[in-house]
Amino acid sequence: MKFLMMVCTDGGEVEAAPGELDPTAWVDEMERRGIRLAGDRLRPPSDATTVRVRDGSVLVTDGPFAETREQMGGFDIIECADLDEAIEVAAKHPMARAGMIEVRPFWTE
Repeated sequence: MKFLMMVCTDGGEVEAAPGELDPTAWVDEMERRGIRLAGDRLRPPSDATTVRVRDGSVLVTDGPFAETREQMGGFDIIECADLDEAIEVAAKHPMARAGMIEVRPFWTE
């Protein structure tokens, strides 16, 4: 099953020891296991652009669409046997200790 892992923080400073949140070892392990298909960091929400189409007009606004405290800072696309494996993979990501990881399956039919 393919999952999207959304790596989120509350937008504030994250307190961590130097290197504690470096995902390099996690990336290396998940690529070695054939689980991580793609992923990257995202620019801050202030660089987001939201696009809507209403009554045939394109409406473009600066910033994220949601007024939430948590913001998505990165993502990974992973291929796992099931949700249990996806949870195990997400729990190993360094940002799971400082922020949160939302794991969501891709829509398949």
